[in-house]
Amino acid sequence: MIAADPTAWGIATGYHDAFGAWTDVPEQTVRTLITAMGGDPDDPASAPPDPWDVWVVRRGEQAPLMGPVSIHLENGGERRAEGGLPTDLPLGYHNLHPIEDGRPREHPTRLIVSPGVAAAPPAGPAWGLAVQAYAARSRASWGIGDLADLRELGALAQGLGARTLLVNPLDAATPASPRQASPYYPSSRRFRDLLYVAVEDVPGVATTPGVAELAARGHRLNVDRTIDRDRVAELKLRALELLWAARRGRRDEPGFARFRRDQGLALTTFATFCALAEELGGGWRSWPPEYRAPTSRAVDRFTREHPDRVRFHAWVQWLLDEQLRRAGDAIDLLRDLPVGFDPDGADAWTWRDLLALDVSIGAPPDQLGPEGQSWHLPPFVPWRLRTAAYAPIIETLRSAFRHAAGLRIDHVLGLFRQFWVPPDAPPSGGAYVTMPTRELLDVVALESHRAGAYVVGEDLGTVPDGVREELRARGMLRYQVLLFEDDDPGTWEELALASATTHDLPTLAGLWTGADATELRALGKSPDEGWEQKVRARIHTGAHATASATGQEAATAGHRLLSRARAHLVVAQLDDALGVEQRPNVPGTTDDERANWSLALPVALEDLAAHPGLRATAEAFEART
Repeated sequence: MIAADPTAWGIATGYHDAFGAWTDVPEQTVRTLITAMGGDPDDPASAPPDPWDVWVVRRGEQAPLMGPVSIHLENGGERRAEGGLPTDLPLGYHNLHPIEDGRPREHPTRLIVSPGVAAAPPAGPAWGLAVQAYAARSRASWGIGDLADLRELGALAQGLGARTLLVNPLDAATPASPRQASPYYPSSRRFRDLLYVAVEDVPGVATTPGVAELAARGHRLNVDRTIDRDRVAELKLRALELLWAARRGRRDEPGFARFRRDQGLALTTFATFCALAEELGGGWRSWPPEYRAPTSRAVDRFTREHPDRVRFHAWVQWLLDEQLRRAGDAIDLLRDLPVGFDPDGADAWTWRDLLALDVSIGAPPDQLGPEGQSWHLPPFVPWRLRTAAYAPIIETLRSAFRHAAGLRIDHVLGLFRQFWVPPDAPPSGGAYVTMPTRELLDVVALESHRAGAYVVGEDLGTVPDGVREELRARGMLRYQVLLFEDDDPGTWEELALASATTHDLPTLAGLWTGADATELRALGKSPDEGWEQKVRARIHTGAHATASATGQEAATAGHRLLSRARAHLVVAQLDDALGVEQRPNVPGTTDDERANWSLALPVALEDLAAHPGLRATAEAFEART
């Protein structure tokens, strides 16, 4: 019997799943989650603190004050107030000091003033391509698509009439072998992956001995369609080390110095993590105890003893940032924010005291995962996140909006409630935990406003009442997918991003020909034949694809059907436009079973412009603009 009140901790003791069935949460799950949040399930008075570390308001909101305050504005100014907050406070992050005995209190409350509504998307209707950047290789690639390739793809897409590239997360993986393949399991969501550096675009490459030989070896990796990230990392790291060594005496150039200054402690901590991971191997939870906190004396000593290696990793991040900026100059980038991060990675190391480290975010049983899903991503404890004044979320969003015209938030439902799965429990044994939704969405809106970039909330899955209405009220686009919708695209919402498929679903060609179902059976999984038949029938009747159509022809027909969508933005997965039968990822399979997130496109970047499938998709989408 649990004495504590689960609802005080935001834990729901039951829920309706995606199939409409009511599920009672196991008592042991509730006990475990209360404990993970710092509570005592056997104490009737156990409840999370109500921290006053942060106060989030809307600009113009009439909010009462308990007494006189001094507001230290972000721009250095000061306002005094009593009775209520001034309604003309500027947007931003301010410090509110209650005045006691005539003097401002030393420890302030962080006052966040938000517009409440995200930045508006560019005028539509518009269309774009969705691409797994690692898969889009040119003949100059080193076995993996890089940021120079992304820039070229953007220019090509814009030439076809596209306005946007939706790009998979480019976030950093832990520098360890085997290298993590999933872009949705990053070490850090605030920094980029070294593998995306276009080495031959780095200044000094032509005059640095040894790099040309490494480049030739990198180019030979393009022969294999399966991407060997460990080999790519080995070659690129060695080349970057040679370039760094050649820059001795020229390492404080203005751009790099400014980047280090702007990124501050976060960059130093991340670079230190990378250097430690190289030295100690693996993730931080396997390191000696004295290195498991970034503020420890041992870590400080390591940083002082290895300044060159720490600066090297910071320099690599600067290269990535500059190359990402140039890619964003070629076309509007719609970047993708993963729902979480690796519990052994840099972000978890940095914020370990704010996390329920042994718990995993996941999803209850639904159509995509009939047995439920556990993503092995640790959640932030809501009350602890508030004591940090949402600093981790702000840093993450600011990085994700960088050099982007828009941001797709993966599993935006996690800003409303998260499905927490206890350690050693099956995914179906989890429970929903309520998040501080209003404040989180206000922070998203503020960072969107500052970046001048719109927001897409990926709202697939078990969607609670009110979520889509809230997204609409916030000016955020929702996500509609042809394979999941029964209605004609012409009836879909306007404030939306529409696509035919996603990276976790069958490609149009694979579904049409049955190649995807064949692969699933070979992997020991059962395809949903009834659903697949229904989708094929929609493409047949709605887009006039003949029964004898090839996979490529069916994919093009699917895009003609999608082009009728009223959505503000329509995107085609590049795999679909090219008639590829294999999807990028099969959920629930391991790297040993399948090369998830590791299949390059079968068409080189230089040959894309002439590809009939891509040109037909462009023609279908151009008709709606």
